[in-house]
Amino acid sequence: MTPELAILLLIFGLLVVPRALQRFRIPAPVTSLIAGIAAVFAFGDATHDPMLALLSSIGISSLFLFAGLEVNPAALRRRWKPLLAHLLVRSASLFALGWLAWRYLDLGWQAAGLLALAVLTPSTGFILDTLERLGLDDDETFWVTNKAIAGEIVALGALFIVLQAGDPLDLAISSGALLALVIGVPLLFIALGRWVVPHAPGSEFSLLVMVGLVGAYITYKLGVYYLVGAFIVGVVARLLHERMPSLASEENLHALRLFATFFVPMYFFSAGTHVPPSALGSDALLIGLGLTAALLPLRIGIVWLQRRVMFGESAGSSLRVALALTPTLVFTLVLAGILHQRFGLSDTWLGALVIYTVLNTMLPSLLLRAPIDVSPNAPGAEHPEDEAPRDSPAEVPEPVLDSPAGPPVAASSPAARP
Repeated sequence: MTPELAILLLIFGLLVVPRALQRFRIPAPVTSLIAGIAAVFAFGDATHDPMLALLSSIGISSLFLFAGLEVNPAALRRRWKPLLAHLLVRSASLFALGWLAWRYLDLGWQAAGLLALAVLTPSTGFILDTLERLGLDDDETFWVTNKAIAGEIVALGALFIVLQAGDPLDLAISSGALLALVIGVPLLFIALGRWVVPHAPGSEFSLLVMVGLVGAYITYKLGVYYLVGAFIVGVVARLLHERMPSLASEENLHALRLFATFFVPMYFFSAGTHVPPSALGSDALLIGLGLTAALLPLRIGIVWLQRRVMFGESAGSSLRVALALTPTLVFTLVLAGILHQRFGLSDTWLGALVIYTVLNTMLPSLLLRAPIDVSPNAPGAEHPEDEAPRDSPAEVPEPVLDSPAGPPVAASSPAARP
């Protein structure tokens, strides 16, 4: 079998089989991840193909570009106080778990910080892709969306600092390069909008994706992986919505969802191929189950208690919000890979993190109404965070026209029609 045919068969399998298994409430990303692990057992290092690595990079970049486009500054400002309280609690949790890992697991402070981020940070892009399938109401969707987005912004900032803080000179250089990226991306978009888009109608989506990939590659070369740059490009594109409405339009968002549908499964499969067989022994299983038993109830309980105390929500609604925020799949896989490659994390702990993230990713699909799927093209609101929760708004009266033959009448009444 030629390599080209093998890649085509792999793409076909990853686009069809995981979705077929969703009837059993198995999340499609988990199926893709397990398929990658199985491929390593069957074919060994032959699974580490450069073409697969490229498709994987495009997949993770498109997922975080999509997450950046979902950021709504107006929604974040509108409810900044409860979001700030949520972030303070999350930051305290990260610090406490990082300290425990540094104190008792014999890890350096950078590795301990990354481990805390890996097990506590919800994967926003993945969560946003699943909201319409979880049976949440508008208020619950609003809070899940914005808590996940706010948490990811903080986590990406922490990731950048932790990875670069080992050398002050590297941190200064990388910070300068990141600042240049933040300044340069809007200028690039504006230049493209002035000199390219008018002469190439319909090219906005292609330009958005290409700039996202360039931003992802820049931050990858800085040593902070693809996701930071792709997320920044998505946020910038959303902030330019008023000046360049076609850039972050609903059509482009939908197109990006379809684009991610094709490439994201390659990332999960590729991540599975980087889990060595030695990482899935009995010790890894015990540690993974222990992490799940210790951290998952704690994470759910903290969010549940916040919702109950701060908003007086019902126990059921608070629990649904907490459950929807449990998946850490993407963040755990990315940071586990970094810990394994750059900080010497053992194979056993790598396998334990994989087991932990598989279990917490499956939890919402098992307990909430509909199965989770990485496919981001389900019907529903394109920007659920745009609609803030509101308390039974009064109906807006229909416009009234002045009738020359009598008193004002409603525009919809027969008397108002010619």
